[in-house]
Amino acid sequence: MRDIRLTSPLEGELIPLSAVKDMVFSTGAMGRGAAVKNPQGKVVAPFDGEITVFFETKHAIGLKSADGVEVLIHVGMDTVKLNGEHFTAQAAQGDKVKKGQVLLTFDPAAIREAGYDTTTPVVVTNAAEFGDITVEYGGQSITSKAAAGGAAAAADAEDHSFDDLPDEQRVAKLIEKYVGGMENVRNAEHCATRLRLIVNDKSKIDEKAIENIEGVKGQFFAAAQYQIILGTGFVDKVFAEFVRGTNFSGVSNKEEAYAQMSLVQKISRTLGDVFVPIIPVLVATGLFMGLRGAAQSLGLEFSENVLRMSRILTDTAFAFLPALVCWSTTKRFGGTPVIGIVLGLMLVSPELPNAYAIAGGTAQPIPMNIFGIEVPVVGYQGSVLPALVLGIFAAKLQKKLKTIVPDVIDLIVTPFLTLFLSMLLGLLIVGPIMHTLELAIFGAVSAFLQLPFGIGGFVVGGLQQAIVVFGVHHVFNALEVQLLASTGVDPFNAIITGAIIAQGGAAAAVAARTQNKKKRALYISSIVPAFLGITEPVIFGINLRLMKPFLYALVGGACAGGLASFLHLAGTGMGITVLPGTLLYLDHLGAYILVNVVGFAVAFALTYLFFRPEED
Repeated sequence: MRDIRLTSPLEGELIPLSAVKDMVFSTGAMGRGAAVKNPQGKVVAPFDGEITVFFETKHAIGLKSADGVEVLIHVGMDTVKLNGEHFTAQAAQGDKVKKGQVLLTFDPAAIREAGYDTTTPVVVTNAAEFGDITVEYGGQSITSKAAAGGAAAAADAEDHSFDDLPDEQRVAKLIEKYVGGMENVRNAEHCATRLRLIVNDKSKIDEKAIENIEGVKGQFFAAAQYQIILGTGFVDKVFAEFVRGTNFSGVSNKEEAYAQMSLVQKISRTLGDVFVPIIPVLVATGLFMGLRGAAQSLGLEFSENVLRMSRILTDTAFAFLPALVCWSTTKRFGGTPVIGIVLGLMLVSPELPNAYAIAGGTAQPIPMNIFGIEVPVVGYQGSVLPALVLGIFAAKLQKKLKTIVPDVIDLIVTPFLTLFLSMLLGLLIVGPIMHTLELAIFGAVSAFLQLPFGIGGFVVGGLQQAIVVFGVHHVFNALEVQLLASTGVDPFNAIITGAIIAQGGAAAAVAARTQNKKKRALYISSIVPAFLGITEPVIFGINLRLMKPFLYALVGGACAGGLASFLHLAGTGMGITVLPGTLLYLDHLGAYILVNVVGFAVAFALTYLFFRPEED
């Protein structure tokens, strides 16, 4: 990489960037260069080139030379707050300029009188493309390496030693360095977009350095894990390099993570662990329902046998939903999964009155007298809570019995006692109590979502992505499953899709107003997953870090959610939103598109109008 020398665009005393009283510049986050202390009131072009950005507040100018050097000249500290007062532009964005041409004049005395430091950083923003960077003026010169200090320069040199490696190796090496080394990593795993680490000492992590790694889209702590956003596909490659030569297999070390969670986070994560394995089946079922509904709405007629076959596809999962829930719950809590399946099937046994038939008035519960109390025994088709609680009880009971029953008869006695005791408890105690509670919760939620003028959807849409930030959004999985089982549709899905696309809209506005090409490219790559229903990259990589775009996105989500609720829009399934979610709304496609457009447009417009690029 070639070294470069720049003539200072201002008259004054050259000082190293490390002496600037602003961490964005002093740490080198914006690039390398120097600063001018007590500058005279004139900025000139340091080379022949073009003005790539001239801020409306006139306090900062971006230039690009004919040979590719990109420079930012930022007059004073926090002078954006002056809104252009005491500054006079002598050129405009897009102008071709010659070395020495006056670009800007300003009144240093008036700026200082207003309470602002006039120290002016002169920064090469694409410094990674060059070697030594020297700024000189009137016999003075500052070289960026000297300004960085010995230790920092050595660290910078070490970072650049990875430049020739493939991207996944370079990123993995830098993450390892800035998380405090592999000795500070207790466990490593990854999901679709994030590298998830459990660390021994959070204080050893250099979060700023990790966020500045090219290829990293954001980082945050959530659910007792340090999560680094890398994006779909790339995260798999980085993880493989990160764990190479270690004993980390990518299998989640849940016990360590759970130990560090709050009670609400533990409940949410548990519900996620139970319901996430079931979601693919419900997604497929919802797609079948959507396709059938779309075909019928187009006037297509089906024979009775074809309709019967389609109902087998769409109704089976919900008819035997307790078996799915009980299987997943038992497995999650360490029991034998097949015992969970059998217990769930017992809850929907043909020997019991069918729950749907009872609701339709064509069947009656079986009355059983238990210690003088009459208990109605029914089937629990489409129920969630009875199977969830019963699965937990069965797993705990089985594990306890294994510590009591001798090994020689464990294979026979433990499953028998687990099934027998769990069945009695489920049908006579847990089932009636949990089903009553379930109906009460479902009734309250349904009433809230059906509030007039879309009020319920407005509230849910405005808060849903904020709940995602706290890592407790999995609590809604059980609600969505129950909505689908009870009504055949999921209005909650329609509400949250607007909240998701709103985050993408706010991030798109940030990208549109960002002049730095590298940042814009990074932002755009983070926005794409939002259109597929994945918002973590834009939330933690862009919107939440800048805060205002996140708040504007919540407003967009609220407007979209309110509209979805007002239109009584509901999906035929769950688990997919935005573009993939279109398949759940084939019979209400226009309304679904409108909700997404409103969420995106409101968030984009608010962010574009009221977010200042200087805040980035």
